[in-house]
Parts: sequence; structure tokens; C-alpha cells
Amino acid sequence: MPQGLPRKIRIAFLLQVVLVSLAVVLAGWLVSLVIRVGFIRSASEAEASDFFVRKSMDAAYSLPHGRNFKSWFVPDGQTPVGLPAGVAQLPLGHHDLRDRDLQVRVAKGGGGTLYIVYDQDRIDRLMYAYAVLPVALGLAAVFAVSLLTYRVSKRLVTPVNWLAREVAAWDPRQPNIDALAPHRLPPDIGSGEARQLAKALHTLGERVESFVARERNFTRDASHELRTPLTVIRVAADLLEAERELSARGERSLRRIQRASRDMEAVIDAFLILAREADIEPQAEHFAVSEIIDEEVDKVQPLLEGKPVALRVIKDANPELHAPSRVLAVMVGNLLSNACQYTDQGDIEVRIGKDRVTVRDTGIGMSRETLQRAFDPFYRADQDTGGMGLGLSVVRRLGERFGWPVVLESVPGSGTLATIQFAP
Repeated sequence: MPQGLPRKIRIAFLLQVVLVSLAVVLAGWLVSLVIRVGFIRSASEAEASDFFVRKSMDAAYSLPHGRNFKSWFVPDGQTPVGLPAGVAQLPLGHHDLRDRDLQVRVAKGGGGTLYIVYDQDRIDRLMYAYAVLPVALGLAAVFAVSLLTYRVSKRLVTPVNWLAREVAAWDPRQPNIDALAPHRLPPDIGSGEARQLAKALHTLGERVESFVARERNFTRDASHELRTPLTVIRVAADLLEAERELSARGERSLRRIQRASRDMEAVIDAFLILAREADIEPQAEHFAVSEIIDEEVDKVQPLLEGKPVALRVIKDANPELHAPSRVLAVMVGNLLSNACQYTDQGDIEVRIGKDRVTVRDTGIGMSRETLQRAFDPFYRADQDTGGMGLGLSVVRRLGERFGWPVVLESVPGSGTLATIQFAP
């Protein structure tokens, strides 16, 4: 797992070490700068002030001295002797002679001039000795604490990392949940949140397995139990069709029974396809789209009896598909049924294009709010109409399943245009 939790923690600790180290180094540099500029300036001023105070009380008071500086007192009117070159010409105040590694304090009082000269090179060596060592110790402490914390954190996230690897290796169709069984967990999982998470995932995996088994049993049993009575109905209808003594009314009823049984078979096939997993390919066949359209148009003709509505089919192309033909039949059948149900006059046009099928009607149309919810399950714009409101929901789900998106366009009072776009 290149983007796993251990790697992220390692990067976080490295960034932390780098940033803290830079902060420590910067602090050491600032301290050295303060010592170089501020401390020597204030120390030299204090030495000069103290010298003149003591000299006013004791004329024989000796010059200030130290390991890091030398001093000279030149009475007024006398020539300086022993001063470093160029120091005697400096005005009163503090001077930083970087080119000569000297810092000089020139002060006047007590009948003369005091020169205090600091050896900057010696001060730098002492400063490095006293400043670099704390910085080095600080960096060592940072590295040690960071390493210890990293090891502890790594040990804490190891169970989570192991759990993530196990779950990532699962096959979604058949996850191997045995590795997360409580008795098979490794000892380093411990008894904390990681073990609780492993138990929860194991329980979830068991429920998923049970659900998948129930789904497979349902689709198998439903396919058998629902097809059997439909087969009986179809065979019985075929036997009745062979009878010569049926009245005209009986023949019409027989035709309705045959159409209803075929429609029911197609709907059952569609529901079973939607119930199965997406990677299980349904039984497909090569068919012409126009043949399915003609069959569905014939089925909905009885819905237009007594209505001044013309239903026509325009074939701009003759595309062919390789898929379950009953899926397209269910989709087109639902769209045509809706068009017939909500169109009281005018016309319904089914147009077959190279890569699409459109169903246009001159019915009541849909408002924007209704159009947005048209594909919602159990939603019906007109509560007085029959049906459960599942037609368009099933149409959309079938379209998504086979890569045939369905688009609705509608204007209230002007009709609706439904388009089934075939995958290229």
C-alpha cells in the first residue's frame, strides 16, 4: 500500500524532525547574533561606566581586564600607546570592526579616554563552544524523541495496517473473512480498537455472505417458481387458440391473456437481471431494434381504442444490438404505455435512429418538479392513474445496467420526449 498509514506517519515524523531541527538551528543562530551584537555592546558599556565610577573614587584603580578583551586608558593630552592600529582615531561609542574581527568601545570621562577592545575571533570560538553544544544536544534530543515516538506510533498502527492489507485483498464477490475470525487474529492485534474493528468486519462479512446467498437463492427460486405458472398459462392459451368454437369476445380475451403472459415473462426477466450481480452477464442475443419496436407498438394499440390518437413508427435506420431483447422490450413498452396513458388526442411517434430510439407524444406533459422525480420509485404525478409508479424507475435501472441511458424532455401541455441512447 504505497499510500498506507505507516508511510504517511513516517513522512509526518520526518517533516516534524526537519522543522524542529531548523527551529533549533535558527534559535542558535539568533542567540549567537544577540551575543555578537547586543551582549558585547551592553557589556562594554557596563565595563566603561563601572571603571569611571571606581576611578573617581580611587585614582589608582586598575583598568578593566578579561580573557576576551583588553583596555587602555589615555589621559587627556597624551598620545595613545599600544593601541591597535586605527583604534585611536575612533569617535566615542561602540564600533564593530568586522574586517579586523574587533569590537571597540570608546568612552570618555575621569580626565581621559577609555578604549575597550574585544577580540571577536576569540569570542566567536567561545560562543560556538557554548552555543553549538546546546544546539547539538537539542538536535540529538529531538532525533531521539522523534525516533522513540515513531517506533511507538508504528507499533500502534501495525494492527490497523495489517487489517487494511487483509481487507484490500478481499474479493468483493467472495471475501475471505476467515482471516478476521477472532481465533485467527495475530497476537500483535491486541485487545484495542483494531481487534474490535476486525470483529466488526468479520461480522459484516458474514452478513454479506448470507445476503449474497439469499440473493442467489431468490433469483434461482423466483426464476423457477414464476416461470412455471406462466408456462402453464401460455400452453393453455395456445390450446384454446386451436379451438374453433371461441366467440369473438373470447378470442379478444385470449389475445389479452397471451399478451399479458408475454409481458409478464419480459418483466420477470428484467427484474431478475437487475437482481443479479453486475458481473454476471445475462443471456444475450443478436436482434434488430425495429422488430422489438413493432411488437411493442402492437401490444399498446388496445390502450388507444376510442382515443383520437395516431401511433406511428418512423425508421430512419435499422440498428442491431447484442443484448437480451426482452430488456429493450420492457423499456420501450413502459415508455409507450406512459405515452398512451397520458395522451388523449394528437399523435405518438416512435422514431428509430442509428444509435437511439425516441418516443414522442402530445400528451399532458410534465412540470419541472415532476420531471425531476419522474424516475423515483413509486412516484406518480397523477395519483388517480393505475400502476405502482415503478415503470420509469425500472426503465432507468435497465438503461444504466446495459449502458443505454434514458433522457426525458417535457413541456406541460405540449407532451414528452423520451430518448433511449444506445452505447456506441
